[in-house]
Amino acid sequence: MLTFKLSPSTRLFIQRADLTTFRGDAIVNAANERMLGGGGVDGAIHRAAGPDLLRACRAVAEVRPGVRCPTGECRLTDAGALPARHVIHTVGPVYDGPATSAPLLASAYRACLCAARDAGLASIAFPAISCGVYGYPLREAARIALNTCREEAGAVQEVHFFLFSEPTLEAWTAGAKELGLEEEGG
Repeated sequence: MLTFKLSPSTRLFIQRADLTTFRGDAIVNAANERMLGGGGVDGAIHRAAGPDLLRACRAVAEVRPGVRCPTGECRLTDAGALPARHVIHTVGPVYDGPATSAPLLASAYRACLCAARDAGLASIAFPAISCGVYGYPLREAARIALNTCREEAGAVQEVHFFLFSEPTLEAWTAGAKELGLEEEGG
């Protein structure tokens, strides 16, 4: 695990690990607009959380038919059987080039951090939103994610990235160094 100073009051942790094992205030689910489970991170979170998470998601009102959480927004629910207290569901963009996708990806991270702050949460753990089947290039996604977290962390004391693969971990580590984040203990 690598640790960086994200801001004077916020530490950043980057590691290759299973997001469903995070013991903190909230994990972020890279969901789809329906919020009823899916593949990748979304499927893993729903399997680990059990049926209570699906019930919590179904209780979220649709904003239009079939859409509970539009791309770039988020919704907070209880976490079911997960060790985290909450799940913040967000929908990242399907990659379509930086001009259209970057603002939506930044919005997804920003919305999650705002929801965490509004709920008084001190710790949040993210996956690499949109970097699986949605096809977002890793280096570009890492820069957006880390820069948005640096700008928006506010009162959130710990921002964690639980990353699935070695290439993703390498992209996030390189992104933190490119942003000039101070590494702690290194």
